Amino acid sequence: MDSLTASEQRELQSRMERKQMKEFMGTSQMFSNLVTHCFDSCVDDFTTKSLVQRETGCVSRCVKKFMAGSERIGTRFQEQQAQMMNQPPPGR
Repeated sequence: MDSLTASEQRELQSRMERKQMKEFMGTSQMFSNLVTHCFDSCVDDFTTKSLVQRETGCVSRCVKKFMAGSERIGTRFQEQQAQMMNQPPPGR
């Protein structure tokens, strides 16, 4: 980064900050989707302040399924990316 001009360094820093913000927003959205889905699917007894045992178990299973699904999707995406990188360019 020492070989960049001050202007180029600022531009690079700005791009890195935007990328980090996009990643953070994506993670925040995923977490929000998880909370909404598991709450809507599992919590239906509003007569107590805390979750009943059935709801606690449901939420735990829901989160585990969501995380396993997300991990599997990420793995498949990486596999597809690797395959694409190993293919020759079109037209050759």
